[in-house]
Amino acid sequence: MKKPVIIFALMATCSLGATAQNEAIKSQNTIPISGTDSKPAVIWKASHVVPTINQLNALKNEFIAFIHFGPNTFTRMEWGNGKEDPKVFDLKELHTDQWCEAMKSAGMKMVILTVKHHDGFVLWQSRYTPHGIMSTGFQNGQGDILKALSASAKKYGLKLGVYLSPADLFQIESPTGLYGNLSPVTKRTIPRQVAGRPFANKTKFQFEVDDYNEYFLNQLFEILTEYGQIDEVWFDGAHPKTKGGQTYNYTAWKKLIHTLAPKAVIFGKEDIRWCGNEAGATRATEWNVIPFVENPNTAINFPDLTPDDLGSREQLYKAKYLHYQQAETNTSIREGWFYRDDEKQKVRSTDDVFDIYERAVGGNSTFLLNIPPNREGKFSPADVKVLAEVGKRIQETYGKNLFAHAKGSKEVLDNRIETYKLLNGAQKTLEISTPAPVKINRIVLQEAVSNQGERVEQHIFEAWLNNKWQQIASATNIGYKRILRFPDVTASKFRLKVLSSRANPAIATIEAHYYHTRPAQLQLVRDANGLLTIAASQHEFGWKPHGQNATENLGTGTQIYYTTNGTEPTSSSTKYTAPFTVTKGEVKAIAIADKEKGSVASATFGLIKNNWKLVNASTDVNPKNTASMAFDAKGQTYWLSEANDGQAKIALDLGDIQQLTAFVYTPPKEFLAGMMEKGVLQISKDGKNWETVAQFEFGNLINDPSARTHYLKQPVSARYVQIQATNIAGNKQSLAIAELDFLTK
Repeated sequence: MKKPVIIFALMATCSLGATAQNEAIKSQNTIPISGTDSKPAVIWKASHVVPTINQLNALKNEFIAFIHFGPNTFTRMEWGNGKEDPKVFDLKELHTDQWCEAMKSAGMKMVILTVKHHDGFVLWQSRYTPHGIMSTGFQNGQGDILKALSASAKKYGLKLGVYLSPADLFQIESPTGLYGNLSPVTKRTIPRQVAGRPFANKTKFQFEVDDYNEYFLNQLFEILTEYGQIDEVWFDGAHPKTKGGQTYNYTAWKKLIHTLAPKAVIFGKEDIRWCGNEAGATRATEWNVIPFVENPNTAINFPDLTPDDLGSREQLYKAKYLHYQQAETNTSIREGWFYRDDEKQKVRSTDDVFDIYERAVGGNSTFLLNIPPNREGKFSPADVKVLAEVGKRIQETYGKNLFAHAKGSKEVLDNRIETYKLLNGAQKTLEISTPAPVKINRIVLQEAVSNQGERVEQHIFEAWLNNKWQQIASATNIGYKRILRFPDVTASKFRLKVLSSRANPAIATIEAHYYHTRPAQLQLVRDANGLLTIAASQHEFGWKPHGQNATENLGTGTQIYYTTNGTEPTSSSTKYTAPFTVTKGEVKAIAIADKEKGSVASATFGLIKNNWKLVNASTDVNPKNTASMAFDAKGQTYWLSEANDGQAKIALDLGDIQQLTAFVYTPPKEFLAGMMEKGVLQISKDGKNWETVAQFEFGNLINDPSARTHYLKQPVSARYVQIQATNIAGNKQSLAIAELDFLTK
């Protein structure tokens, strides 16, 4: 019997002129652009920008972990203030083996520990500050979380990274603090010797720095010489507060890191960049070859890059330097970066995490997922369960290459990114034969970025169905890795067309996989009258599972079951047949198809809003964003006040006296310039005379504009309520509210 043939036809069209194509150029990490370079020459140079060995190794990590742990874990704050007594970190047990076992089960390859967050509290036995683990009761002040995690990571075969916050509120707030103390810049020896605490590593550095930079360099020296190999050093640009015009001597930091941790990449600088959000959103086109106006190898400041288009041809034409700087997609498995509780803090579903994995890793970036330990020094059971389920899905889907036994070009079948097939003809094809037709719904493509750079700009994937070629997936670039997702296809011939590229495509790997589709993830939506609708979740990033509308797929064979008492729904729970009224409380729902369960969706609902009335509010900025939109039960609308020094307020009549336990603030995701960072909650008996019952603070809203809940210390009785902002994130002046909700007993 004649074997079926799978054909990959790659047709590349380049707008480069013959001169540019024939110009010899060496592949490099950074390539300068001259003022005389033509547009074709710029694109030709872009196709030869490649990652460093360290960057390539970081890309191969693909899925990595973040750990946020510290005083905030116990104070339940998102950002500390630096004034916390170290003893609030009341840790009794530490289970880093459990962390690493859970991360390993998810398929992660590295863990990055927040050894110092913005509050300045350190998780290792530093010689240079008392503000840390050494001043707590944990292991009688002798505990060292970085040391414990380093040992566990080695045991479980995980790489180790560190996040050392440049911001340091303790060093700002302490009377003897070094941050912004206006100390002179003088020659300092790093590390500074401390009596009784010698270093085994005898490397010495001479830097001209001020007190805080010396402090920071001393801490870097400790971390990079006493805890084994460090593979990533993570910096961010967050500054909750500054003082004294403090600046950072990144040139010195960089030299120390490159000397002591030569295999480490540096996040937030020239090696790896932030994806631009903390919600798990990904770009449809994520180029890692991007333009710079100054040489990134000598630059000091690296601003956050948030636009959707970073590396298109039009952007590259503006460059003075072209540089490989890969993206890292970071988000948390829980609401917020630190653990708060297991009852009210939501945990991402397996569906959600797996989807981000496919979009991030399969979209030319690295997926960095934060898992915050709880106050018992463990990952909570809900987090562990999701990690295990995600790892199982990854292994079931991507652990089996359906082209593993195929015949064809060895360069694309050897699963090595360093080898490749260069397609130097207009319609060059790659033929792959398999012993039988294959059923697939995932294709993984990789370019030879390590030595040929990013070249493919647009491609489609087709299958031979009903005696003709039919497109089943399309995308723009490929880069390090592109995962194409599409409905199930069984065929004996397939082809990939590269519709445009920056130079002749260099295809390194082609794999085929199959994902076993689960029941749809659900969403719970309630209107102002309390009518609750349960339907398949419409993905906020615009992805339709397998190219289809999930809601339309629920139909035959899938049933939805729900509970209204907080218990987990099963097939014995109430069956959902039509929208129903929910006055308040927690609703959980699940989709079940052929006895297989989807992820549980849950939502806690406050008071029904049909009887609410606006008492007064600061002036609306325009008639399209009125105050009534702050409580219309429509998340897509929002109120925007006029600029009022960040002091805008809104007062509501709830219709009757209610026993309030919490309120929920939902910011508008499409308008980031009015996030309510701080404020007060007031109540009144008559709607005129107000009593303050709570002050609140919501951190990190601009990067993660999700709903935030403030729980009252004690329930309060009120009919009239008023929310007044006291600070708008980013020092903005107008207040924006997509929705206000009030929870009751």
